[in-house]
Amino acid sequence: MTHEVVARVEELAAKLAGTADETERLGRLSDESVALVRQAGVMRMLQPVEFGGYAAHPRDFAEAVMAVAKVCGSTGWVCGVGGVHPWEMALMDRRLPAEVWGENPDTWIASPYAPQGLATPVDGGYTLKGRWNFSSGTDHCDWIFLGALVAGPDGTPAQPVRSLHVVLPRADYTIVDDSWDVIGLSGTGSKDVIVDGAFIPAYRTIDAGAVAEGAAAAERAGRTETVYKLPFWTMFPLGITGAVIGICEGALAAHLDYQRARVGAIGGPVRSDPYSLYAISEAAADIAASRTQLLDGISRLYDRIEAGGEIGFEDRSLVRRNQIRCAWRAVTAVDQIFARSGGNAVRRGTPLQRFWRDAHVGLQHAIHVPGPNYHSSALSLLGVEPEGALRALI
Repeated sequence: MTHEVVARVEELAAKLAGTADETERLGRLSDESVALVRQAGVMRMLQPVEFGGYAAHPRDFAEAVMAVAKVCGSTGWVCGVGGVHPWEMALMDRRLPAEVWGENPDTWIASPYAPQGLATPVDGGYTLKGRWNFSSGTDHCDWIFLGALVAGPDGTPAQPVRSLHVVLPRADYTIVDDSWDVIGLSGTGSKDVIVDGAFIPAYRTIDAGAVAEGAAAAERAGRTETVYKLPFWTMFPLGITGAVIGICEGALAAHLDYQRARVGAIGGPVRSDPYSLYAISEAAADIAASRTQLLDGISRLYDRIEAGGEIGFEDRSLVRRNQIRCAWRAVTAVDQIFARSGGNAVRRGTPLQRFWRDAHVGLQHAIHVPGPNYHSSALSLLGVEPEGALRALI
């Protein structure tokens, strides 16, 4: 059964598609795009019910992200990244979500999680300094999650290294307005943010390792819903890869629209060219397989938790492997049809070239780097426990 939010996104799809050009031109989501996402409720899908959310099955969340990205890649990307933040907020000290959503359940939260700052312990919490890249949708957010390393007495990262996720209100950080000039996903407005000595109360922090383990953070927060027991490195990539696959579905739809009436370079309609039709079918099958594989991975882990089971490192590693592979498969499929779309497909006025650029930039995210994860998952299959860096982002 289609989730009500997914149904609303599909009803609003034409309007969302109409915002894509302005969003790209502005370098951030247009006001209309933000209003439509709020109307659909995408950002509240993983939000706790008591704060106006749906606490939805993550499969439904991924389908909503894909539905948005299919018509506007940048908006879908912001939904995929920002839509996971309410999930993590549910794992925090109960005082914090009350601060964030107490007056407005539609308050958005930004990130990034890369530990690009230092959190120095002080009485009652930490002081934070650093500069972070890639804060997607940050212009529309009133709070932010940031990754940070705990500092030692000498002002360098303490040993052993300890990583935190910390949360700040908008008044405590600066957005660098001219820091997002890119060739794809331009409308995400993924700008840099700077923090210069802000105080972070301890209750606005959480250990990154506990979040990665899933159930540990849920237990500390008193959460019993299955969705909040899933691991971070399963949930966070879900939204990002969901956006990439949705973008690829949009590219396929744009290609089909473009090819229906097109006459090929050697004369005759493209629909009579068996080679172009072969490429369309192969690409469509690969993109569909990517969607199925992404949704299957999250559903299997959810079902494991729902049945009272546990999720081990090997389980996380194999789901991450498949998630990475389905992103690459879908973007490769887009390359095959874009290469057969003719010279006019590269003109700025065609949506196909925008989807093509957005898909490739989405593939650049760190969670889509295949090498270390493929290495790790292969070792797991061989019965060897991966160590050190091979456990990163898993």
